[in-house]
Amino acid sequence: MRKALSFFLMAVLLIGVLGACGPKRDVQQPKGNDQKTAEQDKKPEKLVVWVNDDEKQKQALKDIFQKYTEKTGIKIEMVGVNMLDQTKKLALDGPAGKGPDVFYQPHDRIGDIVLQGLADPVDLGDAKGEYSPTAINAVTYDGKTYGVPMVVETYGVFYNKNLVSEAPKTMEDLMKIAKEKTNAAKDQYGFLMEAANFYFVYPFFAGYGGYVFKNENGKYDISDIGLANDGAVKGAELVQSWFKNGYIPKEITGDIMNGLFTKGNVAVAITGPWNIASYKEALGDKLATAPLPVLDNGEHPKSFVGVKTWMLSAYSQNKEWAVDFMKFVTNEENSLHYYEVAGEMPANEKALTNEKITNDPLIAGFAEQIQYGEPMPNVPEMSQVWEPMGNALQFIAKGDNPKAVLGEAVKTIQDKIAASGAGK
Repeated sequence: MRKALSFFLMAVLLIGVLGACGPKRDVQQPKGNDQKTAEQDKKPEKLVVWVNDDEKQKQALKDIFQKYTEKTGIKIEMVGVNMLDQTKKLALDGPAGKGPDVFYQPHDRIGDIVLQGLADPVDLGDAKGEYSPTAINAVTYDGKTYGVPMVVETYGVFYNKNLVSEAPKTMEDLMKIAKEKTNAAKDQYGFLMEAANFYFVYPFFAGYGGYVFKNENGKYDISDIGLANDGAVKGAELVQSWFKNGYIPKEITGDIMNGLFTKGNVAVAITGPWNIASYKEALGDKLATAPLPVLDNGEHPKSFVGVKTWMLSAYSQNKEWAVDFMKFVTNEENSLHYYEVAGEMPANEKALTNEKITNDPLIAGFAEQIQYGEPMPNVPEMSQVWEPMGNALQFIAKGDNPKAVLGEAVKTIQDKIAASGAGK
C-alpha cells in the first residue's frame, strides 16, 4: 500500500513538470495583427492634444501637426478647449481615460497644476538650450521642468511718430515727453499706462531691486516678499510722481488709454503686443515700438514675462512620444510658422532672434524687452498678491505714503497666504 501511494505521488509530480514545460492550452495566443513588436508597442497610433480654442492658433497648429504625422506616422487628434478651462476638464477626464496626452497652459498656473497632480515633469535633454532662458525659468517649478515653452509675451513701449520722432531711451527722456506733450484739459498726453495695475507697474519696482518672492535656483521662497523693500518703495515713488505731476489721470484704465492712443492723443503708451492690430489700424506707419526706457540707475525695467507652454498630462500612456511631439512643435522652423500665422512671439531662442522677428518693426521692441524681463512667479501663492497690490497702487495714486502703503500690502499678502494653508 505504501509503495502504491509513493508511485502515485511520483506520477502526479511528473505530470506537473511536463505540464509546466508544455504549452498552456487554456491561454489564448495572440493572432495576426495582435502580435505587435516592442517598437510598435512604444509608438501610439495617435496622440490627443488639447489646444487653446482660437482660430488663428488652431490653423497654425494644424499645419505643424500634419508635418509631425508625416514624419512619424502618428495621428494628432487636435481638440480645442479654452486654455483657462483645460485644467478643470483634465481633472475630470484624465482619471476616466478620456483626457489628452498634451495640453496647453499659461506658465503662471504650473504650481497649481503640479499640486493637483495633473502634469508630469518633462526631460528636454539637450533641447533645453533651444529655448529662451526666461521661458525655461518660467516653466521650472520646484527645480523641475514642467513644460515645453511655445510662446513668450511681455509689454513695452508704443509711440506715435506724429508726436515724437523716436522712442524714449531713458526714463528721463520719457518724463521730458510727458512734461512737454501733456495737456490734460485737451485730453492730450505725452505718456500713458495703466499705472495703478500691478502687472504693468512691476518693472519699475523690480528695476530698483524689488521682487515678489525671492527666487533661488528656480525655487521661490514665499516667505521672502520683496514688495516693500527700498527698491520697491523707490519704484512706487516714481509711479506716484506721474500722478502727482498730472501726467497720468487717476481714473486711467486700459480702455481709456487705448481710446486716446488710437485717436492720436498720446505720444507714448506702455502696453502689450495684443494691441498691435488696433493701434496699427488707427495710426498706420506712424506706429512704432521699443523696449521699456532705462531707469536712472542704468537698469532696464524688468517686465513680467508670460509663457504659454505645452504640458505633459500625468494620465498620458504615451509620455515619450508626447515629449517628442512637444519638442517638434516648438522647434525653430515650426515656431516661426506659428508666429507668421498666429502672430505670437516664439519661446524658441533661434526663432525669437530670427530676422523675420527682429526686422518686424512692431514686434522687435517686445522681443528685445523679453531679455530684460523675468517670468511671472508660477507658484499658487501668486494669486494672493494681485488684490493687495492693486489696492496699494490706488492709495499711492491718491498720494498716500508709498512705504507705509506697501508695508501694509505685504502684511495682507502674508496673511492671505497663511490663511490659504500654504507652507504648512
